[in-house]
Amino acid sequence: MKNTLWLGGTLLLMGLVLALYLLTPERAPVPPESSDRAAGDRVIAVKDGDTVVIAPAGGGKPYTCRLYGIDTPETPKKRKKGQPYGQDAADELSRLVLNREVHVTLTGDTTYNRQVGTIEVDGVNANLEMVRRGYAWAYVQYLRRPHVSEYRGAEEEARRQRLGLWQEHNPVPPWEFRKRQRLQKLD
Repeated sequence: MKNTLWLGGTLLLMGLVLALYLLTPERAPVPPESSDRAAGDRVIAVKDGDTVVIAPAGGGKPYTCRLYGIDTPETPKKRKKGQPYGQDAADELSRLVLNREVHVTLTGDTTYNRQVGTIEVDGVNANLEMVRRGYAWAYVQYLRRPHVSEYRGAEEEARRQRLGLWQEHNPVPPWEFRKRQRLQKLD
């Protein structure tokens, strides 16, 4: 009886661990380089308003970087409609970083095969600048101190000035838009 309970508890625990693993977004290995990358990296592509492709300084394989702490309206993708200002956000990020030498600081986190990081161009934090210009939300769910108040303050100021996406009366945050799309897919 004791062995049966132990075996049952062990199997239950293993099942929970497996379920959590399967429900976690796909994770990519963190590159062996330091999380604080040398200046000289170059943005070679902008995928959308919060995702770029970086060519490392001195060669190496390009990698995709998700901008830390922000979320921008969704751009249209493979038979999925985008959101208002989605393409505008991608265009704004292109003007800010595309084909420019940047300094990338990776957080060590990954999401959907993308490294997560902060990008600086000419000493300007591009992530925060996207919020300041009104093309991104401060993604408070994923922001850590001391960035929360700075990013939220930038968002509030962009809202007050009705910059970028804040020209709309009540824009739908991208995390809500994605959730609605998933629910529609289930119908």
